[in-house]
Amino acid sequence: MSDVVRASGTVHWIGAGLSTGSGLALLCDSAERVRLWHRTEERAAQALDHLGLTGRAEPHAFTLDALTAELAPGDVVVSMLPAPEHTALLAVCVRRQAHFACSSYVSDAVLEQVPAAEKAGIVVLTEAGLDPGIDHLFAHSLVARAREAIGAAATYRFTSYCGGVPAVPNDFRYRFSWAPAGVLGALRSPARYLEDGAETTAGRPWEATRPHVVDGETFEVYPNRDSVPFIEQYGLPAGWKPRTFVRGTLRLEGWLRAWDAVFEELKAGDDTRIAALARELAATYPTTDADHDRVVLAVSLDVRGDTGETWSGSYLLDLVGDEEESAMARCVSRPLSLAVRHILSDDLPSGLNRAAETLERSREWLSELAGEGLEFTLRVDQ
Repeated sequence: MSDVVRASGTVHWIGAGLSTGSGLALLCDSAERVRLWHRTEERAAQALDHLGLTGRAEPHAFTLDALTAELAPGDVVVSMLPAPEHTALLAVCVRRQAHFACSSYVSDAVLEQVPAAEKAGIVVLTEAGLDPGIDHLFAHSLVARAREAIGAAATYRFTSYCGGVPAVPNDFRYRFSWAPAGVLGALRSPARYLEDGAETTAGRPWEATRPHVVDGETFEVYPNRDSVPFIEQYGLPAGWKPRTFVRGTLRLEGWLRAWDAVFEELKAGDDTRIAALARELAATYPTTDADHDRVVLAVSLDVRGDTGETWSGSYLLDLVGDEEESAMARCVSRPLSLAVRHILSDDLPSGLNRAAETLERSREWLSELAGEGLEFTLRVDQ
């Protein structure tokens, strides 16, 4: 492993969309210099004014060339751009020996650059937002606690569901707080997970929707992406056999019925029609300044040892946005900001890092997030 390039103290935050919130303000408190890059300098300045950060961060007009010209070794680039744009940003970071951070899942294109990043001595920090991000911290904590209580042979059930929903339900049971094309694209992607001890694939994830009770309230949940690799990532013991292992999306009760017409379009439409549908839905069900959002993240692990002992634990994060900040912006930007501050402190190794990947660091980050006002609850029964 190469020596890590020492952090310079300068942070370049790229993009000021709906997920940029109070985490940026926390970075302004800790970094020596923060630059906010947006489509134009004027829009960057407007975003800083909206966040109450005028004078605390520098507004810049973003182009890849303009960013490249400003990057120095040890700077940190935080990408709030869509995931497909991370690849070009990371390539620039490798050339300039600047660290890179985002809240998105690791893509194959990013993975291809990790060896070069490690050789350059830079940190590539990913999956450090809400989901992925806080869900990883919850999972690592639960697995570690269960391992302390249960022997080497056991069966278990693990579920992790997250969703951004309207705080006040509407007839559609949803409002778009991020790109509708992304929401629809996720629904068109098959989901792989474990159910009743067997690997299962849902070609149309919504067809696997089921009720899910969280703290006495009924929601609807469905699997997404590929859950199976996270068994290893979360450090579940090889001697424990999964009965259920699923990571998925949470929606308000009644969502499946309300979206029936959308699902028919997804089954029949081509890419052009789906893109048009995304625009129509964005116009019909937007999140306005008068709407408050709600974020619910529920992660649970139930384990039964071969000798009959049991252990159950769960984390619940349930936040509602307010006039100052949406719940989604708070839940994405604060853990990302925390992760960047650990880069600034030279705490992370070069190469790929996914949120906090050890028990010790997960507990540390959860404690820090709680201390900064991100509220969640832990329940344990054994």
